[in-house]
Amino acid sequence: MTTHLALLRGINVSGHSMIKMEALKTTLEAIGFQNVQTYIQSGNVFVDTEEENAAAVGFKIKQEIFKSFGHEVPVVVIGSADLEACLKNNPFLKEKDVDTKKLYVAFISTTLQSSSMNDLKISQFKPDEASIDGNKIFIKYAVGAGKTRFDQKYIEKKLNVIATIRNWNTVIQLLKIYNDRLV
Repeated sequence: MTTHLALLRGINVSGHSMIKMEALKTTLEAIGFQNVQTYIQSGNVFVDTEEENAAAVGFKIKQEIFKSFGHEVPVVVIGSADLEACLKNNPFLKEKDVDTKKLYVAFISTTLQSSSMNDLKISQFKPDEASIDGNKIFIKYAVGAGKTRFDQKYIEKKLNVIATIRNWNTVIQLLKIYNDRLV
């Protein structure tokens, strides 16, 4: 069995694409996923399956959400190594007195090239900062996520990818849940 974490983008935010997590859990169990566990209402779902391919798991979840709830929901599926890499590789954690409430991680549907940083043109969003690490973009917002144009929609448009962003506290909690599941 492989444990996957599906990050659903854009559900239960501002009244759009409402899906109750209990209904999602039941729906995913009905199509064969095991040990389905959700974390907070914004669409973080752990599933166990024989399928090892993350993209295949994401496609199956996306298909079932559309079939059962009628919502077209982008899904990015990651593993525990992705979350562990967040702790190890986030360059903003090395800064003295960093405010972790301003740290976010954009999880991307594909591995990015280092040249993707040029495509993002992050300098036009100063003092916001970003750093690419494989299938993640570490973000440090100067004021906050709600007060910037450097958001998931911008990232998706500039890089032609699917992206979903989680705040630092959520990333830490998801890693704890992952580690508890693997014990």
